[in-house]
Parts: sequence; C-alpha cells; structure tokens
Amino acid sequence: MDYKSAGVDIEAGYRSVELMKQHIARTMRPEVLTDIGGFSGAFGMSRFKEMEEPVLVSGTDGVGTKLKLAFLMDRHNTVGIDCVAMCVNDIACAGGEPLFFLDYIACGRNYPEKIADIVSGVAEGCAQAGAALIGGETAEMPGFYPEDEYDLAGFAVGVVDRKDMITGKEVSGGDVLIGIASSGVHSNGFSLVRKVFPMTAEALGTYHEELGKTLGEALLAPTRIYVKALRSLKEAGIRIHGCSHITGGGFYENVPRMLPEGCKAVIEKNSYEVPAIFRLLAKEGGIDEHMMYNTYNMGIGMVLALPADAAEKAIAVLEEAGEKAYRIGRVEAGQKGVELI
Repeated sequence: MDYKSAGVDIEAGYRSVELMKQHIARTMRPEVLTDIGGFSGAFGMSRFKEMEEPVLVSGTDGVGTKLKLAFLMDRHNTVGIDCVAMCVNDIACAGGEPLFFLDYIACGRNYPEKIADIVSGVAEGCAQAGAALIGGETAEMPGFYPEDEYDLAGFAVGVVDRKDMITGKEVSGGDVLIGIASSGVHSNGFSLVRKVFPMTAEALGTYHEELGKTLGEALLAPTRIYVKALRSLKEAGIRIHGCSHITGGGFYENVPRMLPEGCKAVIEKNSYEVPAIFRLLAKEGGIDEHMMYNTYNMGIGMVLALPADAAEKAIAVLEEAGEKAYRIGRVEAGQKGVELI
C-alpha cells in the first residue's frame, strides 16, 4: 500500500507546479522575494515607504457554484480570473492597490494540465490587477471531491495610504452615483442560474441570438476586474466618496454598505440598458424584478459615489480606461438604504 494507491499522486503534484510556473512568472513584481515552490511567499515592504500611514487591506473569496459550468463545459482557464476578481475588487473598493495573491485548489484528482489551466486564469487575473501570484496550495482529496471536480478560492493583500482610503464617511446628499458596467453575471447567484437553465452540455452550447453567443459562453464570462479603472480615477485627482462592489445580494445589499447613516441611494433603472443575459434569466425563471436586483449585478459591477461636479470627468476617465460607465443616480438625505426608481 502506498499514497498513490490511496488516491493521492505526489508526482502529479510536482508536474502541476512545473506547468504553473510559466503562468506565475508573468505576475511577478519587484517586491517578490521568493520563488514558487517554497513553504511561504515573501513580499518586500518597499512599496510602503512613500506612504504617510500605510494600511493593509485584505480580501478572500471563491468562485462558488459557477464552477459547475466550467466542469460541464470542460473550460477551466477563466474561473481563476473570477477568483482573483472577487478578492481584488473588494480591496479596490477601499482605495487599495492589490499587492499579492494566493490561491487554493482542492480537487478529487490532480490532473496536472487541468490544474495548470486553472492557474493560467488566476495568473491572468493577477496580471489585470497588477498583483503578484506568490504562492498557493493544490490539495488532492480523493473521496471528498469527485475525480473531475474541484473548488477554487483565493486570498489577496493590498495597501493604501490611510488618507486615501475610501470609507463611505464622505458620502453625502447631492453626491452622484456612477455605475461601471459588469461583464455579465460575474460570480454570484449561480445556484439560482442552475435552477433556471438546464445544466447540460447541449443547453449551454446553444446559441442565443439576443446574447450573440452561446448560453454557456455568456454565463462563464469572467468577472470584470476594476482595479486599474479605480486607479485611473485617483490619478486623475477624482476623490471617490464611496464605492460598492455589486456581488451577492445585488443592489439592495451592497449599495447601502458604502452609505453613512442618514443617506440613501436613489438609482434610476432606465439610466442604462440591462444586459440580455439578465433579461433572459428573469424571463426563463419567472424571477420578479426585485429578486433580480436583490441577487444580481444587473449589468453594473461597481457603484461609485462622487461629488456632483466630478461626475462628467469621472465618466470620461473611466471610458478612457476602457470601461463603460453611466450616471445611474444620486445620494439623498433619508433612511440608509437604496431606492430603485
């Protein structure tokens, strides 16, 4: 009896690491002090020296049941982007710059090429965010996960000068709300998605005219990473009063998280066009409008509260950075919460 006969292939683990290295290399930053394969990752603190009062900001998250679609479609090179996005977008909401990222992959069986494919997506997400992928773990767990399935989660650390933190405390009546477009469903609400649409290769491979692609391609589209977009606003001298990453809980749960007591957000639903994937989801599932806005991002991945006189410039800066941005509402005095009109 040996470990391999128990279901854990150590040699496959070694090969996975070797295959990962080419992807990880493209995420490196000068502050990284260790090579992949060690017991820990080390990151120098030289980036902090220019700051008056550096504050570390962290985020951790996973991809969730969106992974079920990756399994069915046998496409594993984008879910890593989702994993990174869910962590670094939260860091960016606080005004932070993501510094480094670590991933955790748990699988029923270690297929080195598949693991490397997953990590290629993680590396792409890190490259988009400007974060270094300095380590991680691949755990082969036979008997716990089915052989062809895995889970993926991650952890990121960023830094921000305390004076530049986005806390929401500056939000006040008269502020304008700017919405930055999402790339689709992102990584939340897939338990409901999987109830609405048949989870078969045939259904996911069906082309939909209104989507301009197959259903599977629309649903698997990776989460948009907003780090560089928010950085562009800062570099343009625009002060963000509040920032909300629209994840699980949609508008109703996430927008109030950036508001102080005595302020409410008023969002105009007709201020932008809701993407076709959400209209199709609501139609096919018979999901009412309130539930859609309480579950999904509805085409807006990030909501910003800004001074009214900065709104026009902010939209121009965001569009220059490659984002679609809309003026979607305003902040008013009132009971803390969100009102959709």
